[in-house]
Amino acid sequence: MPDLLIKGWQWICLAVGGGFFAIGTLGLFRFSDTLSRVHALTKVDNLGLGFIVIGLLPAVESVAGGVKLMLVWGAALAASATSAHLVARTVQRRPGMTLNEEYQRDD
Repeated sequence: MPDLLIKGWQWICLAVGGGFFAIGTLGLFRFSDTLSRVHALTKVDNLGLGFIVIGLLPAVESVAGGVKLMLVWGAALAASATSAHLVARTVQRRPGMTLNEEYQRDD
């Protein structure tokens, strides 16, 4: 019975994580400005990856495998934050366009 509960918890976490990835992808296509798109990708996809890692942790065979999963999640969080910062900085420094014009622009 406990094994069935763990498997159920894994499937729920994996489904929720996949759902967050789908919502982030939808936000990428639906939002009109760059900063909203970056926000959708960084926040929602990081949460989705977190649920997927939590769902995969019980299936890991060793502690080293679990540590590797956590390190991959941490690296993805750092890369996502860094890339979002660089994109936002580029939008803010775009010559000839203020940040308010970027929000009002309709792609």
